Amino acid sequence: MGDELRIVALGDSLFAGYGLEPGQSYPARLEAALRARGLNARITNAGVSGDTTAGGLGRLDFTLNSMEKPPALVVISLGGNDMLRGLPPEATRKNLDEMLGKLKARGIPVVLMGMLAAPNLGADYRGKFDPIYPALAKKYDAALVPFFLQPLLGRPDLVQADRIHPTLAGIDLMVEATVDQVAGALPKVTNPAAPPARP
Repeated sequence: MGDELRIVALGDSLFAGYGLEPGQSYPARLEAALRARGLNARITNAGVSGDTTAGGLGRLDFTLNSMEKPPALVVISLGGNDMLRGLPPEATRKNLDEMLGKLKARGIPVVLMGMLAAPNLGADYRGKFDPIYPALAKKYDAALVPFFLQPLLGRPDLVQADRIHPTLAGIDLMVEATVDQVAGALPKVTNPAAPPARP
């Protein structure tokens, strides 16, 4: 399978696997999907239920510094709780900007899972919140999933009773919708087990 590709999944309950059994979280299912493609991926799940962008920023350095070597990729899913709490979009942008800046300085590529504000927060809030993810992905040349929860839209059968968190079937659809972008963002490594190409 080639060199191990260590990935950090830094996020909130969407990564933590809220309401699901161990091994059913998005990072766990994503790791399995990447390995099924022949990628020697190992994902560290740094998902904390209820976490905000401020919380993610606060633990980013500790998470990275506690690893033996820098990860090959960081996947970020933060901002949903900021939005649900009605926190100022400017603060969400600032926190994500700082996180992406720190990762850029360390030379670590990023996949940013985008969020969209709930309609009930109003057009003004949405107008400030929704552009955060595409703007920062462009600024830092990060891979962007425009709306992480897109596969769940109009599918109440894929959401738990709280009407927010995905079921296992929902998680698997989210993995299916995003695995290509995650795989594409990983640094290309040679497979030492592969036979040399014929001249």
